[in-house]
Amino acid sequence: MSIFLGIGAGPIQTGIFLSGAYKSNRFSEIVIAEVDEEIVNAIRESDGQITINIATTHSIEKEIIKGIKILNPNNSEDKKSLMEIASQADEIATALPSVKIFPIIAKWLKPALEQNSENKRFIYTAENNNHAAELLQESINTNLPNSFFLNTVIGKMSGVVSGDELKDRNLSPLCPNLSRAHLVEEFNKILISNAPGIEKRKVQGLYVKQNLYPFEEAKLYGHNAIHFLLGMLGEESGEIYMNDIRKHPELMDFARKAFIEESGEALCKKYKGLDVLFTREGFAEYAEDLLQRMTNPYLHDKVERIIRDPLRKLGWDDRVVGTMRMVISEGIQPIRLAKGGYLAVTKLFGTNPEIIKKELSEIWPKPWTDIHEKLYNYIISQAH
Repeated sequence: MSIFLGIGAGPIQTGIFLSGAYKSNRFSEIVIAEVDEEIVNAIRESDGQITINIATTHSIEKEIIKGIKILNPNNSEDKKSLMEIASQADEIATALPSVKIFPIIAKWLKPALEQNSENKRFIYTAENNNHAAELLQESINTNLPNSFFLNTVIGKMSGVVSGDELKDRNLSPLCPNLSRAHLVEEFNKILISNAPGIEKRKVQGLYVKQNLYPFEEAKLYGHNAIHFLLGMLGEESGEIYMNDIRKHPELMDFARKAFIEESGEALCKKYKGLDVLFTREGFAEYAEDLLQRMTNPYLHDKVERIIRDPLRKLGWDDRVVGTMRMVISEGIQPIRLAKGGYLAVTKLFGTNPEIIKKELSEIWPKPWTDIHEKLYNYIISQAH
């Protein structure tokens, strides 16, 4: 008997891990742990069947997954069953809104894993945090010699669509009696860290990298940074949806140059010789593919979703300033990347340079140094 357990039932879980487990046809049981009662009830009422909408380059396709068992860890009876299942699961995937939830799930996951502490299992973490695996292992904090906590790099774009949009866009709800749909893009190459015996994993669509960190940086400082920049440019141009930015070739070209000549050049310099991605040709192909995917009309992503939480994204290590810092460290000027920073700071703080500097000094680590001043000047230089 082989069991897959997914913790969290969002589109990353359903569109990657549940899909990969189901397609493998190698699990006797596929189980989800979810606390949202509406989702729990809907999946039960549909006899464990869900539908995922997949945005290809030319249409929306439907993928059906059957035979899912769903349990709510907040229900005492469900939790007992869930702990028994978790103790026997061969592969587990967490796909939660934040790593801050790890201590909560650890309350039942830790004793469950301890029931069969010697079992071999792979635990994938998909919380968009470079150290999610280490943080989950720290939260569980017990001796599990054959349990391997794995980080992931997920370049697959996804979202939840609800209300009237389902009918307007011909999307199928996750379940017939649920007014929300899971929409994921067709791209499905998910990178994971290495572990002994990982070649025996059953979930499909997962690709092992011996050293995952450079690819995590390519995701944050390439994909995420340019996605945000493109979104800010779209908002400045009055666009509501990312696909409408295609109507502005000058914006697409601006983002392309920022991607290849700033982020890409710096990353290729930093990780030269590591992988074909970190070559001029490889990175240019990566960038062009992503620019088309970011603006896929069938994904129909909202600009406001892409640029949400700009304060966090201006953080020292995040996709705006963190990318600029990395680019500067490789001797390259982040001039186009700074445009995204400028649009973000003016959205938050207005156009007064003194106020912008004061607010950035509250976000960035103290004291204010030469690199702080340099970053600030790059950002302010875009005020034209």
